[in-house]
Amino acid sequence: MMRDRISSGLRKKAISTASKWAEANRIMGMPFPGPWRFVHHPWLREMHDSTAQSNVGQKAAQMGYTETMLNLTFFNIDILRRDCLYVLPAKTPDATDFSASRFGPALELSDYLSKLFSDVQNIGHKRAGAVNLYIRGSKSRAGLKSVPAGFLVLDEVDEMDQENIPLAEERQSGQVHRQDWKISTPTIDSVGINKYYQQSTQEHFFFPCPSCSKHIELLWPDSIIRTSDDPNHPDLKKTHLICTACKAVLPHETKKVYLSRGKWVPSKTDTDVRGFYINQLYSPAVEPYKVASLFLKSLADQAAEQEFYNSKLGMTHIVHGARITDQAFNECIGSHKRHVEGGYPHTNRVITMGIDVGRWNHWEIDEWYLSSKAPYGDMNTYAVPKVIAFGKAASFNDLDTLMMQYGVHFAVIDANPERRMAYAFVQKHYGRSKMCFYTKGVSGRQTVPSPEQDQAINVDRTSWLDMSLGRFQRGQKGIILPADIDLEYRENLKAQVRVYLKDNDGNPMGKYVTPANAADHYGHARNYAEIALPLALGIGRASDIGSPV
Repeated sequence: MMRDRISSGLRKKAISTASKWAEANRIMGMPFPGPWRFVHHPWLREMHDSTAQSNVGQKAAQMGYTETMLNLTFFNIDILRRDCLYVLPAKTPDATDFSASRFGPALELSDYLSKLFSDVQNIGHKRAGAVNLYIRGSKSRAGLKSVPAGFLVLDEVDEMDQENIPLAEERQSGQVHRQDWKISTPTIDSVGINKYYQQSTQEHFFFPCPSCSKHIELLWPDSIIRTSDDPNHPDLKKTHLICTACKAVLPHETKKVYLSRGKWVPSKTDTDVRGFYINQLYSPAVEPYKVASLFLKSLADQAAEQEFYNSKLGMTHIVHGARITDQAFNECIGSHKRHVEGGYPHTNRVITMGIDVGRWNHWEIDEWYLSSKAPYGDMNTYAVPKVIAFGKAASFNDLDTLMMQYGVHFAVIDANPERRMAYAFVQKHYGRSKMCFYTKGVSGRQTVPSPEQDQAINVDRTSWLDMSLGRFQRGQKGIILPADIDLEYRENLKAQVRVYLKDNDGNPMGKYVTPANAADHYGHARNYAEIALPLALGIGRASDIGSPV
């Protein structure tokens, strides 16, 4: 027994890096079964051995980053004896699936790992003697508050609750020795993982071309020759990679040979944060024709287009029509000027107001042109709003004045972050206003009474933004803007971008995101003014109808 302990201690002392630990202790299943080796994924070795305190991985899918994070976690637990916190987008199903499909098999395949852990029954807490591994979902603030950790992994950052990421990082504040990793496929510029990647060294993996010896990287579309424009044509299988310098063919079958001499090359050197980017052209498991086929299929499908650039290329991308452009915005500008002061002339049209609450209360007031052809419960699709005024109010008293001046029939106000003040506002304008929560569990463009707050409604954020922002794709048939629109309103409306993600069943789903440091207050004021229309008409619940765009 003593001999085994001494032998184990000497063995551990000989393993000074995570890459050596992985080669000594990790056993893999398909598609590359057996002891862990870097031959098929040479870009992972230097990532294993990074000594930077903060690290970022912007990647295509299935490029070995998550297995690297698992190896680093095991290394920190076994050799460095650090408590580890592994954060996934949600506890269910992400943390549960990770425990079952990643952590569990790793222990089953390796006798060494199975002996290392003394308690693995709890999904969110694994013990290796006195050292702990905590697995958490990003949506639970309570779950993130309660655990200290010297090693932190944030896996699939773009799908996480972004507001809770600093809370997870704070778990390391008391640690003398610490390291953190953020990895994810990206969505759009300055959002999620790309926001962190932009602050890093932005390293790409270069290797010497076997024909001309120049150091190159594999990039779309310069590094690929597509041999057909038909995704189903047999000739497409002749698609191949080339050297961007000498144009020589780079055989897929010998990737592990010419990539073995590759190294990470930084684009920036004025930062201590290391960042690593890789795409699927490097993958030993994905032939070039498969990448080309997915690109051709993406040309006719917006969700597939988003998936191709984000998950196959590891690149940020905005699908056409997913963001309001200046041209689309200009085509919505009418001849009227916004009303700025005094009483508004009474008309027979419905007037709604939307209010986004914050340091300033951004508001928009709309006059609606209704259609007699609209079916009951679907007035928004057929109605056209004329934006008659917008602005910023410093106090809720100013909002009361606006309600009176414009004869607002119905107002919808953001329930957060000033819920007490918002509640006082709807109480004062009882029957003509509601607080609004963006929430899950509401289908389509419905307005459902909130079970937790009086005088409040729950709505699906994406469905209503599809309606309110989608209007800008139809010119003045969708929305009529004043001629004296200002830059702040314009930029706020352009800030939100519709991206496509996949739900738990792999089906595409939409979500609106706003780049870091961009303001979208008027965009939400516009949305709340939209939501107010069916409430003003006494419809109460709008039908579940798809976007008209």
